[in-house]
Amino acid sequence: MSTAFGGTYSPDAMPAPVVGPGEFVIAAVGLDHGHIYGMCEGLIGAGATLKWVYDPDPAKVEQFVQRFGDVRVARSEQEVLDDDAVHLVAGAAVTSERAALGLRVIAAGKDYFTDKAPLTTLDQLAAVREATATTGRKYAVYYSERIHVETAVFASQLIEAGAIGRVVQVMGTGPHRLSAGSRPAWFFEKEKYGGILCDIGSHQIEQILHYTGASDATVVRSQIANYANPDHPGLDDFGDAMLTTDTGATGYFRCDWFTPDGLQTWGDGRTFILGTEGFIEQRKYMNLGTQDGPGHLFLANGEEETHFDVHGKVGYPYFGQLVLDCLERTENAMTQEHALKAAELAVRAQLQAEDLLPRPSR
Repeated sequence: MSTAFGGTYSPDAMPAPVVGPGEFVIAAVGLDHGHIYGMCEGLIGAGATLKWVYDPDPAKVEQFVQRFGDVRVARSEQEVLDDDAVHLVAGAAVTSERAALGLRVIAAGKDYFTDKAPLTTLDQLAAVREATATTGRKYAVYYSERIHVETAVFASQLIEAGAIGRVVQVMGTGPHRLSAGSRPAWFFEKEKYGGILCDIGSHQIEQILHYTGASDATVVRSQIANYANPDHPGLDDFGDAMLTTDTGATGYFRCDWFTPDGLQTWGDGRTFILGTEGFIEQRKYMNLGTQDGPGHLFLANGEEETHFDVHGKVGYPYFGQLVLDCLERTENAMTQEHALKAAELAVRAQLQAEDLLPRPSR
């Protein structure tokens, strides 16, 4: 790292496209969550060529085509899977259906890139692990709160550079705005979205594993509740959990659907990383009480106390790494085991969670 960025540290060089037009072809199948747009935009920014889109809902397809004008509309999912030119299929289906889609993509000899949470049950996890191990195909996961957030990327660079020593604790908050009236029906059905710890909690668990350098962890305690949405008894509007990792570090996270309407964005997501020689705070999407925009990282260690504004200065190297991983059969963006371990722990946290306000069975 250079030394000309408001302190001792500065971000690595902005990532550039890693392939030219037509060298890595992708398709989008399953448009149930808006994350599909960020997934495709990230891959296109890395040089990928978007060829196909398919969803059974014409309205979703029309909206997608408005964003990505050159994409071809497939008549069926199978038309996409039969195209030998397609290297990777990106999908943001209903959460409980993501594993089945991924297995079909893998069976067709293609790599798969799914929105988080990538699955909702341990049976699905076992099937995905078997398919990836047998075929060598990728089941990549869009853990966007780390891979598509510039403070999160820069925090990884700082930790790798030794800025805070050994990481001993990660604490994360993942608040979201509910906007219940704009949500599809499946969003409130636990068997379909998986529960709050499985769903948005998977972001936080992935970050705990990543920043601590852990390959495994134990869910010490987890809790869920529906505090304010009795009209949607299947919704968890609050969840938290504590983990211990195989590196000896600890992790705690809270996620909720209580972002107030007066806040300038959908959630004041933050991550706090404690090391033996300093600490990092990420204010990912906003700096509360200001109009400073996203991308704020604070570092304190033995040499400095610095506020970094990294918006537009870091980029998202994950996507180029994923493209090259698919072409070269490497694992530089994220290992398969890491992606699935985060998913496993999220499901386990949900399964063992104490319901703080038990709801009547339906």
